[in-house]
Amino acid sequence: MAKVLVLVEHDAASGSVKKASLELLTLARRLGDPAAVWFGAGSTAALTVLGEYGASTVYVADGDDVKAHPVVPMVDVLSALVAELSPAAVIVPSSADGKEVAGRLAVRTGSGVITDAVDIDASGVATQSVFGGSTVVHSKVTSGTPIYTVRSNSVAPEPAPTTCTAQTVSTEVSAVAKTATVVERTVASKGGRPELTEAAVVVSGGRGVGGSEGFSVIEKLADSLGAAVGASRAATDAGWYPHQYQVGQTGKTVSPQLYIANGISGAIQHRAGMQTSKMVVAVNKDAEAPIFELADFGVVGDLFEVVPQLTDEIEKRAN
Repeated sequence: MAKVLVLVEHDAASGSVKKASLELLTLARRLGDPAAVWFGAGSTAALTVLGEYGASTVYVADGDDVKAHPVVPMVDVLSALVAELSPAAVIVPSSADGKEVAGRLAVRTGSGVITDAVDIDASGVATQSVFGGSTVVHSKVTSGTPIYTVRSNSVAPEPAPTTCTAQTVSTEVSAVAKTATVVERTVASKGGRPELTEAAVVVSGGRGVGGSEGFSVIEKLADSLGAAVGASRAATDAGWYPHQYQVGQTGKTVSPQLYIANGISGAIQHRAGMQTSKMVVAVNKDAEAPIFELADFGVVGDLFEVVPQLTDEIEKRAN
């Protein structure tokens, strides 16, 4: 059975494997034998997790050049593996780096690439949700080694335990890779909230929040639930909340057990990023807001009256 290369995302500080990578391994099993590609120092714990989700091999690429230069060293390693293994496909996350890797790798190997897939079937046909989720497209690569980028939270990770072995690969990089150098790294500060794309509960705010100060009620509700905070594009574009918390077609895709949308109209762009949530609760003073078409439960009212009451009730039950 041909290998399917999966570019693994992991937390640089803890070394823990991100859920998105387990989703990619689940899809890879449909196409062949999943083989993870890990950049950085590997760990026994990570190897165990990857094996639990079907990776029979983990190719570990670690070295000064990999750390000192952005993106292109990944392409160098992956293109060498493609040439050596002739894999059935290469699957990478639809992150900013992942898409750049996919594009460069496609040019380097003379292959076709499909971006932002939400599913891949056993025949290699990818499903894409386009135009804000209003249209579904089915595509297939017909040239070279198929390369896919897959949006996070598109499929549920499914365990398939197997024996996993690590194999160190060469990290000799091209001269092109060395034309850009990382001169400084700053570790992002993390609070007590879970990561947005991996949270079981997400509380989001939109235009109805009214300003950056209005997000304090959103954050308080999120903290009472142990949830992540999200925001609509309107809120992030206005500078009310950082862009890395944007939920939507041009932001992050979430699929939590519970999604609470506060002051969000429910434009199709936003819905594309959260419509697979298991339960949606909407709070909006406009009874005609499109978000109510998607909501399992809706409250027509001022979020600054409704949300604090909800937070108080949750805190009472928690104590």
